[in-house]
Amino acid sequence: MTTDAAAFRTEVQEAGRRLAGIAERTPLQRNARLSALTGADVWLKREDLQVGRSYKIRGAYNTISRLSPDARAAGVVCASAGNHGQGVAYACRALQVRGRVFVPGTTPRQKRERIASLGGDMVELVVVGDSYDEAAAAALAHALGSGATLVPAFDALPTVTGQATVAVEILEQLGSAPDVVVLPVGGGGLLAGCGTWLRTAAPGTRLVGVEPAGAANMAAALAAGEPVELPEMDTFVDGAAVRLAGALTYPLIRDSGAELLAVPEGQICTEMLELYQTDGIIAEPAGALSPAAVSGGLVTVEPGQTVVCLLSGGNNDVSRYAEVVERSLVHRGLKHYFLVEFPQEPGALRRFLDEVLGPDDDIVLFEYMKRDNRETGAALTGIELGTAAGLPGLLERIEASPLRIQHVTPGTTAYRFLV
Repeated sequence: MTTDAAAFRTEVQEAGRRLAGIAERTPLQRNARLSALTGADVWLKREDLQVGRSYKIRGAYNTISRLSPDARAAGVVCASAGNHGQGVAYACRALQVRGRVFVPGTTPRQKRERIASLGGDMVELVVVGDSYDEAAAAALAHALGSGATLVPAFDALPTVTGQATVAVEILEQLGSAPDVVVLPVGGGGLLAGCGTWLRTAAPGTRLVGVEPAGAANMAAALAAGEPVELPEMDTFVDGAAVRLAGALTYPLIRDSGAELLAVPEGQICTEMLELYQTDGIIAEPAGALSPAAVSGGLVTVEPGQTVVCLLSGGNNDVSRYAEVVERSLVHRGLKHYFLVEFPQEPGALRRFLDEVLGPDDDIVLFEYMKRDNRETGAALTGIELGTAAGLPGLLERIEASPLRIQHVTPGTTAYRFLV
């Protein structure tokens, strides 16, 4: 692919013309909460209000609409964590092109149902594997065997230039170049497109790419000098859980001068809850990546600066909120787990409540396994604190207690097994 600025600009302008009347010109809204928190003028680009509730329609439609009549007749295929699949499904139905969408088993049911709804009888949904990369391998195999055109989620010029139309809209809506633009990163199509566009259209703008801490593939690529597979990956942020950075997107991001940072999944969950409870916005985990980096203080901004965060998607399954709340509480230091070995005698639990728990502490989980052939029985106990500052006092009371109590901390084998 060429990175010639003039040629790239032409490609993006043509993508904008194809998307006119198809993709929404989504709102750019000032966010009072984030502005007050940072002292900056923080704006949210609301791609969660896009067709399919994600910016992915831009790259998907731009790709499929460019196909020749023969290629359209042969159909298309894609792999997706959910949002790209919705964009492909919508484009297939709008252009009357048959498609097949491969998604991993980790894709939330809500996204699967939306793919089926948007595609109608023009799209077949196939669930395969446990990660995006496994779904991508299956999609590629189908494309090679059937002659269908593969519609990449991020690693192709039409996809990248389609996503770059987001940056065009931001500059037009704001009326001037922002000081900082914060974008989420999965495979890198959005950051590659917007970063390449902004490098010439707004060279003074600072560009920040945000990855989930458990799937920071682009940072790994930059450190290694080439895309490398992550040995382990947390798939919670399903819309950005990609093991290997794109061969095309990596050099574009490298050359864009973008900063990259990783946001802990717990901070993402905390921001999802703030968006919902304070701002009335439903964001999926990947959608909350950019504002989470700002609210968590990971992106340093100066008072008075103009900052734009892309809220990339709103396809969140309501059944996931229990896990979202859990991860947020643990991240903020409010929820802790302990293995408590109780003597099997009357009053043991009462002593634990009186001697160990503080006045603002609450037991939110208690799983006890009584064994008649033993003198003690263990209980997994979840404690929610009134404030994170209450933890040292709790640990001191635990140390002074005659009970055998083990703190089960995140990241340990015991935590992953028990919680």
